[in-house]
Amino acid sequence: MDYTILMLIVMVAIMYFLMIRPENKRKKKAQEMRDSLKKGDVITSIGGIIGRIVSVGKDTIVIETSDDRVRMELTKWAVSSVGVQSGEQPEEKKEEKKPAKKEEEKKESVSGKNDWNPEI
Repeated sequence: MDYTILMLIVMVAIMYFLMIRPENKRKKKAQEMRDSLKKGDVITSIGGIIGRIVSVGKDTIVIETSDDRVRMELTKWAVSSVGVQSGEQPEEKKEEKKPAKKEEEKKESVSGKNDWNPEI
């Protein structure tokens, strides 16, 4: 009986250090970033909108999204990161993957695996 209680306590401790604690650290870091927003910062919102902060309120910010002075009001929790966030991969990685696939296709077509004809 003592062994099962000890194992249960160990499992809870492992779960805390592997799951709960890192998540709390990530949330705290994101909140500090949102609290430190200031006029002139370039931000990316959760929806992918990029803009420069024009004014900062208690719970909201106003951003300009273009040279035409288009302004939007966002809540602070909608800010994903300070700076421009890009989801694109570097060109080198994309080029490396494409030739490998083409070489495999050539090998398969030469071996005759893809040459099935129902009329034969």
